[in-house]
Amino acid sequence: MRSAHRLRLLRAALSPINHIRQIHLSNMSSKPVRALIMGPPGSGKGTVSERIVSTFKVTHLSSGDVLRSQIKEGTEVGLKAKAIVEKGGLVPDEVMIELIMAKMKELSGGSWLLDGFPRTVVQAEKLGEKQELDVVINLDVPFETIIDRISKRWIHPGSGKTYNLDFNPPKVPGKDDDTGEDLVQRDDDKPETVRQRLKQYEEMTKPLIDFYTKQGILESFSGTETNVIWPKVKDYLTENFFKL
Repeated sequence: MRSAHRLRLLRAALSPINHIRQIHLSNMSSKPVRALIMGPPGSGKGTVSERIVSTFKVTHLSSGDVLRSQIKEGTEVGLKAKAIVEKGGLVPDEVMIELIMAKMKELSGGSWLLDGFPRTVVQAEKLGEKQELDVVINLDVPFETIIDRISKRWIHPGSGKTYNLDFNPPKVPGKDDDTGEDLVQRDDDKPETVRQRLKQYEEMTKPLIDFYTKQGILESFSGTETNVIWPKVKDYLTENFFKL
């Protein structure tokens, strides 16, 4: 009897806590999530983005895709960007933000994952004036891992088929499986080029990482493989933003 009474008292005590948790989970699932993903080239950002989009049913807002689609659709801001691009100019921050905001309005309040913009603190500040972010996902992959991964990529010029010496090597070293023709390494994939690109990325994005860290919304996920990083990202987003 005493045990049953204690159990009833415990349930009564936990009831408000469970109720609050249910409300929290309900709000998590109903409130649109505004997220940004960052990561150096070769960090697996594309793969992680795809998994976030498919798992949590959010819209992927790639800045490059948004720019191209707005130009193709001939929207007012798209035409403005087109005129600049056709003259060989760089699209100004204000126009890029207009493009992003125009696309966001089409989503009718749904959750989205921003990718490729902002790249600088100035861009982040201007975006923040229009739209606040809930979380910034930063993929922290050792540069030496990235250099090693990319430098093992070889292609067949004729078909564009890509090989990786670790994951899918050619049957005959240096030769295409289908034609037997020579494989080549793109200049962009050579170690010295990759190292330079990563250095430029670090110099450009460190202030941006500091900016979002001070805002308290940056979450970094470390690892050398996407299959190690992804479960961490998924668990974090599930616990804090989405109800699966």
